[in-house]
Amino acid sequence: MADGMIGINLTRHIYEKQKEHPEATGELTGILNQIAFAAKIVSREVNKAGLVEILGLTGKENVQGEEVQKLDDFANEIFVNTLGRSGHFCIMATEEEVDTIPIPEGYKCGYYSIALDPLDGSSNIDVNVNIGTIFAVHRKITGEEKGTAEDLMQPGRNLIAGGYVVYGSSTMLVMSTGNGVHGFTLDPSVGEFLESHPDIKIPVKGKIYSINEGNYPYWSEGVRQYIDHIKEKDKATGRPYSTRYIGSMVADVHRTLLKGGIFMYPADNKDPRKPHGKLRLLYECAPMAFLCEHAGGAASTGTGPVLDVQPTELHQRVPFFAGSAQDVRELEEFIVKYD
Repeated sequence: MADGMIGINLTRHIYEKQKEHPEATGELTGILNQIAFAAKIVSREVNKAGLVEILGLTGKENVQGEEVQKLDDFANEIFVNTLGRSGHFCIMATEEEVDTIPIPEGYKCGYYSIALDPLDGSSNIDVNVNIGTIFAVHRKITGEEKGTAEDLMQPGRNLIAGGYVVYGSSTMLVMSTGNGVHGFTLDPSVGEFLESHPDIKIPVKGKIYSINEGNYPYWSEGVRQYIDHIKEKDKATGRPYSTRYIGSMVADVHRTLLKGGIFMYPADNKDPRKPHGKLRLLYECAPMAFLCEHAGGAASTGTGPVLDVQPTELHQRVPFFAGSAQDVRELEEFIVKYD
């Protein structure tokens, strides 16, 4: 967006896209506006962290066995309460809750389901590193008024909308409804998300890799061989890939979308409770894969597209490799060859 120019707001953008696709129901405007509204509230609290008593641990563990931050609890409550009362959804699920979340009594059940990671990267909260919210929206596929887990556990290929909000030096909402990937920056002076990054495209090949190399001894041979390969001189540039790793998926994927390269969270044998890696399919991998593919990139489990994985559990974990299409394909070749 050029200096001095104000991009269209989120509502107008969705409306214009829906005019191009008359089959759209129009509800996406309401859904994304409700997500944006909840994100504004979370953004406000994130920006006040350190000034009010919202930093630190609650003393509880979530379903993943991870310590819960106070901001985790706050973000989960804001998104669940806002979206559960919006009239758009028949059922919800979040990374913080063991079971599916029903729509509260007395509120309308809609025709969509939503899976959320309300505050991704929460271990970085206390050190002021970028964190975010990830969301995935499906159409209802069952005949039950209030929806069932089946409405949530659909392959990512069925998503009608997915995206994330990153809370950092500015607050950005990046989303796709299947018509490209677009970024909106929150202008606090008017309280609106304004289009700042239209039609994001991932470079076909990048020069940055993002992975927690402390886990190197625990990866498969194919992944280790690939990492060794990209740390050698690249034929095209004469230089090895650079490494960038923040440890907050939203922040790492956001950089990868804009700059290219590959983000990786492979399976490892360090923790027998997590044989398929750490990242959750419904809340993290599927929506991020949806964005990567619609930006011209790719997302893989190492053996096939993430979007083709049929979920079997609410908190299912999968290996995840995403970013520039050429980089992801090369990684898959190493896994086929060595694993």
